[in-house]
Amino acid sequence: MKELVEKINAEFAEFVKNAEAQVVKGNKAAGARARKAALNLMKDFKDFRKVSVDATK
Repeated sequence: MKELVEKINAEFAEFVKNAEAQVVKGNKAAGARARKAALNLMKDFKDFRKVSVDATK
């Protein structure tokens, strides 16, 4: 589970960097990368939820 949390933190940092580049600098390519990171985060959050629920049983 620790590895999954580290993966989520890294993906979130990537999202923040690219989202900020889109908003502040108007970088369209960064917006596409931010959206991709957001999709990956959704998948990772679902995996985290499964692992977390299993760990509490």
